[in-house]
Amino acid sequence: MTQSLQERWAPANRCFGCGPANEKGLRIRSFVEGDELVCDWRPEPHHQAFDGVLNGGICGALLDCHSNWAATHHLHQKAGAATPPCTVTADFHVVLKRPTPMDAPLKLRARVIDSSADRATVEATLEASGKVTATCRGTFVAVSQGHPAFHRW
Repeated sequence: MTQSLQERWAPANRCFGCGPANEKGLRIRSFVEGDELVCDWRPEPHHQAFDGVLNGGICGALLDCHSNWAATHHLHQKAGAATPPCTVTADFHVVLKRPTPMDAPLKLRARVIDSSADRATVEATLEASGKVTATCRGTFVAVSQGHPAFHRW
């Protein structure tokens, strides 16, 4: 099986959303597909808000972490660096368009729409059965030495 970006670059990361080392986390796995980052993810019963519907906070966490990795990958490629930068969320705005069902695999898609040397603006979607249930737009910033997230992976 192919390694996700998280497994390749941050195997010891304990982030709730994207950390492979967090056994109780969401453990998303993001893969490059053309100019997008994609992730297939399946909710578990404890992720629900009410019967059959994914919790909105979980939707936000999925979109935030997946978008952050899209920014990291983009800035890494743009800089031509040996390792990706550690990036953090500066801001993100989630729109919950419709209930996200629990009974189907979910698809996350994210792409960078603008960037500079140390930050990227990302747009992302969460889909269930081919329908967009939530969207996100955020800014993600590469941090430098002295920031708590610096070299977290």
